[in-house]
Amino acid sequence: MARLEELVRNCRSYRRFDENHAVSLETLRELVDYGRLAASGNNRQPLKYMLSAGTERNETVFAHLKWAASLKDWGGPQPGERPTGYIIVLGDKQVSQSFGCDHGIASQNILLAATELGLGGCMLGAVNRDGLRSDFAIPDRYEILLVLAIGRPAETVVIDEAPPGSSVTYWRDADGVHHVPKRGLDEVIVG
Repeated sequence: MARLEELVRNCRSYRRFDENHAVSLETLRELVDYGRLAASGNNRQPLKYMLSAGTERNETVFAHLKWAASLKDWGGPQPGERPTGYIIVLGDKQVSQSFGCDHGIASQNILLAATELGLGGCMLGAVNRDGLRSDFAIPDRYEILLVLAIGRPAETVVIDEAPPGSSVTYWRDADGVHHVPKRGLDEVIVG
């Protein structure tokens, strides 16, 4: 159980990456393989994935993302600290009109696998979906659900225990360490 706990604790939302460490299409395919094995409502398996690992394609994806709303004075990763791979998670409306939580489960599998490979990532829901659809000619049959940014982390992210009733807004300290307050176990279990 200790190994699983370590994996889960290290699977954080990273927003700064080492652009000198490329993520290959083969690695992204390997990560998607873990996503496709995830549980799916009624086993419909409506998720599809679009991959990006090249510099030009990655820049196009990056232009359609919004990063870290709670960090008001930060506009997102600067050149040199941007992801080197992306997985665009799509819902195929010809398979199902409802995707429930399938994309969340699959995306967590993907990010746990990335962590195991020494990579990190971030699930992004703040996406300019119309622009992304247009730039990548994504057919209307696919709903754009999430974008997963993948790369070698270039920041430290730590979990802090949040005192009961305190803020759980993430923040960065003067050294650039990203702090993620988590509610205690007794606070999240009801009854």
